[in-house]
Amino acid sequence: MSSKERPTLGGTRIKTRKRNIAAPLDPAAFADAVVQIYLDNAGDLVVFTGGRTQPGTTKPDEGERHPYSVLESEPTRELILPSVIYIQKILRRRPFLIKNLENVMRRFLQSLELFEENERKKLAIFTALAFSQKLSGLPPETVFQPMLKDNLVGKGLVLSFITEFFKEYLIDNSLDDLISILKRGKVEDNLLEFFPSAKRTEESFSEHFTKEGLVALVEYNEKKIFEVKLKEMKSALTTQITEETDMSEVIETVKQRVKDAKLPDVEVVRILWDVIMDAVQWSGKNQQQNANAALRQVKTWAELLNTFCTNGKLELELMYKVQMQCYEDAKLMKLFPDIVKSLYDEDVLAEDTILHWFRKGTNPKGRQTFVKALEPLVNWLEEAEEEE
Repeated sequence: MSSKERPTLGGTRIKTRKRNIAAPLDPAAFADAVVQIYLDNAGDLVVFTGGRTQPGTTKPDEGERHPYSVLESEPTRELILPSVIYIQKILRRRPFLIKNLENVMRRFLQSLELFEENERKKLAIFTALAFSQKLSGLPPETVFQPMLKDNLVGKGLVLSFITEFFKEYLIDNSLDDLISILKRGKVEDNLLEFFPSAKRTEESFSEHFTKEGLVALVEYNEKKIFEVKLKEMKSALTTQITEETDMSEVIETVKQRVKDAKLPDVEVVRILWDVIMDAVQWSGKNQQQNANAALRQVKTWAELLNTFCTNGKLELELMYKVQMQCYEDAKLMKLFPDIVKSLYDEDVLAEDTILHWFRKGTNPKGRQTFVKALEPLVNWLEEAEEEE
């Protein structure tokens, strides 16, 4: 044996100490174990209540409960957000579990009366954060539709919940995002249904949400109601004008609609011009027929326009409306001076209004073309004015 070689024990097996054996990491197995625990303990219900509940109640069932549930936390977004993120991670790994969440949410929201006020606030915060975090696959109708039960709405529980939801959601999101959720939840057009029947008025809506600091939502709702009323008025007038209803009846309809909806005079003038022109039977190619039809329509309904164009400001607004329509509709482009002349002849537009538009009009759409086309009429008006 060489002096440099170390002696060995032949046939001897050297054992490795157990503390030196490194167990292989298995993240997938660990994640599966977490999911299984989640399923074994009623899934999403545990996240909300900390454990199982007795059937038909929110009272805890027998068994150990953990303190990190939504209902056990303080009603703040900072403490509830981890639960949302936890569920989000679970659902990303097991997408089929979304049904569990839907079922639990539906059960809770249908049973709001079983919770204390503070607990309902926590649920509202959780729901808002769930949508804010775009919790995988949670459909808005799962949230909004189950709440619209008469007994819950009548007690004001739904209004309280939805108010907290709106306030919390709008912290991180825009009003447009909220409206998008409401649309998908099929409640955008029925926001008053969240109010008890005795308070289901526009005034109550504005008063409540203004008090809660949701002025943007109030303004949106007022704008939407305004647009609905305009649309209803336009539809009613279109029918009457198409059917050539008696002038006095049409005028009375407009007056009543304006009174009920509190529509501004400017919008009324715009609508009247739209419905009058929409009723014209336009020819596909014959420009002369189009001109005759438009001028005949103006003459027929001049009294209607004259009834509501009661001052120079409204007359000028009508001229701008005619200008825009002639600019946007190619077949009417050359009819602008003829229409203005017809409105003047029927005493709808005053001479001063036409001259003001010609000299100081502010709408640039097609203005240069229309000013040039209107020169003969303006020259005639100015000459007549000088002769007087």
